[in-house]
Amino acid sequence: MDLLVAGLGNPGPEYARTRHNLGFMVADRLAESLDGSWRSKFSGRIATVRTGDVRLALFEPRTYMNLSGPAVASAARFYGLEPADILVVHDEIDLELGDVRAKMGGGLAGHNGLRSVKAALGTADFPRVRIGVGRPGRGERRPVADWLLQPFDPGTDVDALVERGTECTLVVARAGVDAAMRAFNGAGPVPPPASAD
Repeated sequence: MDLLVAGLGNPGPEYARTRHNLGFMVADRLAESLDGSWRSKFSGRIATVRTGDVRLALFEPRTYMNLSGPAVASAARFYGLEPADILVVHDEIDLELGDVRAKMGGGLAGHNGLRSVKAALGTADFPRVRIGVGRPGRGERRPVADWLLQPFDPGTDVDALVERGTECTLVVARAGVDAAMRAFNGAGPVPPPASAD
């Protein structure tokens, strides 16, 4: 196995299309496009796929977000992968909605899923695909944690967001983090869909 792609999210239908579940949505899209079939393992579900010569294990921890780390670590141990071979796909409030970026290591930005993965791996030096969800708008009374667990605002092109996250993930898998950073970082948000006038 060349790379473990760990999409972060929360299990259960009530969270399925929420901001905090973009990691799951990208893993689902990858499994669908690469003909992967899911099976239960490592307190989550996993699908093994290929893209070109690269073998990927797609993984969704089915623990809650803040307990993702031990499941990710057990999947990585099974495949004999180092932290540098574990690509974590997650939502990011510090990026504008639709801005997708790759990075290697770095801070956790208060993300409980990342914090759990770092604690379980003993390092933050793992690659990431960060999918921007922006921050709550003015007048939003819910705490950020509650807002992240809500569906996207009406009119948000969630499919375009998931597609962009999927593309960035595939570039990391095929060509590495630096190539993905050159292709995606600084490209800005996904353009909004054209209005049907």
